[in-house]
Amino acid sequence: MNAFLTDPPACDQGSSWCRTVLDVTHNEWLAGSADWLVKKPLTILLIMLLAFTVRLLLRKMINRATAPRPGKGGDKLPALLRPLRDRSAEMLGPVVMERRRQRAKTIGSVLSSVTTFLVYGLAFVLVLGELGINLGPIIASAGVVGVALGFGAQNLVRDFLSGIFMMLEDQYGVGDVVDVGEASGTVEAVGLRITTLRDINGTVWYVRNGEVLRVGNSSQGFAVAVVDVPVSYTTDVGKATSVLGTVATAAAQSDALRADVLDPPEILGVESVTSEAIQLRLTVKVRPGRQWAVQRAMRAKIMPALEEAGIEPPMGRFLPSPPPAG
Repeated sequence: MNAFLTDPPACDQGSSWCRTVLDVTHNEWLAGSADWLVKKPLTILLIMLLAFTVRLLLRKMINRATAPRPGKGGDKLPALLRPLRDRSAEMLGPVVMERRRQRAKTIGSVLSSVTTFLVYGLAFVLVLGELGINLGPIIASAGVVGVALGFGAQNLVRDFLSGIFMMLEDQYGVGDVVDVGEASGTVEAVGLRITTLRDINGTVWYVRNGEVLRVGNSSQGFAVAVVDVPVSYTTDVGKATSVLGTVATAAAQSDALRADVLDPPEILGVESVTSEAIQLRLTVKVRPGRQWAVQRAMRAKIMPALEEAGIEPPMGRFLPSPPPAG
């Protein structure tokens, strides 16, 4: 009995945690289990705290990089977008900042998700290592499950990948007028999986990014307002062309259109000859998205001027309705 009491504890040759627990509790069982009861839980807790801190710092850096910075001339381009191509530089107004804000927010959410997956994934592997679990079978099983999920959700993966490349390349953004094949309209929202469009009739279209094979964007760089004016066969084409150029130039220099017109109007002359009329055409280089407004304004100026110059429309002047009988 005395020999048993005087025998040194089993942790004498072990770690310092065993000796520390033995000195505090005077319990050999607790001291022998010190690694499992104290060291491993503390190590796991330290790993999780470190992972949480690293993730928090990285997310703060991402949020700071995606937030517009206030400046003298308004909010500046988010730092995250500066190395990337920005096709909205020619646009004006709050639509630009909304487009940039949403683009930066979406890219930032991707980076945040990737950061969370990598940091917590590494922490999970380290925790399993501390618990003494063999990671080989787990990694192999995860690989098999990942391949199965990839085959089952390949459309979803394609949508996300297409959305990421679309964001990085800035193919279109909020406020752009686009044609994506099955639908066309103004972009209201851009996500990693879905792009939301509203057409001219007010219908909202939800387009999966992976299904977009080609995009026609009418709001990048500049646009061209095309105005076709039909005149009758008896018209003096030279006179009509001269009137057309004079009126179009005056309209482009007016206060209503001066901010939208980038270059003087170009009179192309006779565009086509049909069985009903001679078609004259002029074009005007304008700011992105303003071509339709400029076309309407040009037509409103041109038609009365042609009538004043005696240039008949294709079917002749509209005759007044006869007075009602009786």
